[in-house]
Amino acid sequence: MREHRLRIGDRLITLLEGPAGWGEISPVVGYPCDPGVARRAAVEAACDGFPEPVRGSVVVNGFVPDASEIDVHLADRLAAFRCVKVKVGRRDPDEDVARLRSLRELLGPAVSIRVDANGSWDVATAAQVLTAIASAGVELEFAEQPVATIAELAELRRMVDAPLAADECVRTIDDARALRAGDAADVLVLKVQPLGGVRAALEIADAAGLPALVSSMFETSIGIAAELALAAALPAAPPPCGLATLDELVGDVVASPLRPQRDVLSVPDTWPTPAPELLARYSVVGPTS
Repeated sequence: MREHRLRIGDRLITLLEGPAGWGEISPVVGYPCDPGVARRAAVEAACDGFPEPVRGSVVVNGFVPDASEIDVHLADRLAAFRCVKVKVGRRDPDEDVARLRSLRELLGPAVSIRVDANGSWDVATAAQVLTAIASAGVELEFAEQPVATIAELAELRRMVDAPLAADECVRTIDDARALRAGDAADVLVLKVQPLGGVRAALEIADAAGLPALVSSMFETSIGIAAELALAAALPAAPPPCGLATLDELVGDVVASPLRPQRDVLSVPDTWPTPAPELLARYSVVGPTS
């Protein structure tokens, strides 16, 4: 294997080049992802490749960062999507509710909305905010990781009507089994890097026994390829997946990025490989054997 260390904007990214293709290690600051587990996922991609897909494309959702201004320009950008995910939990809860109300008015009733709080609320706050969102006329597809732990998810699920999704609190088979035993969530969100690879993520999804979707960690097209491979290999067609995230990076390493057409991302005939000139542009130490 060869290792390529890059900096794209403020992100440090390591790409592994192996006999089966390319893998990516690109942890996000503050997001729980064991570096060793992420490396294992990249080694799998580079050395073993991906499982055979059972579908040729997946539907993806639009993404609204916490800092985005809720206005007609945003609505125009999201017009291609039938589902959008909104980051919440970093501001006053009343502001989150107001932003969601404005977004619902701009998008109209045909677009589903989900929120992601990254475990930032306690149970009481989560129940209060999710109730306020419903009272504001915004029906949520689900609330992703509104609280931090599986036990808190189970408690919250008994208090609110909005479906709940688990993400950060599930990292192992044992976590997935605990989620299932506690009847703590309605949906499981999978990410390849923190789960240790596509095959490990498939095993975790099976153990959880819940509808599963795939979301990115704002990777380059190399990392998005692994997430797409996972979404394409899930036994059941997933809900819209969070794979339309290349705009959250200031650059990419492939000549033809993995971008959706409207809200559909197709499995390519061959998985992407970096362009040499882009590797050189973003390299910080050069490749090592």
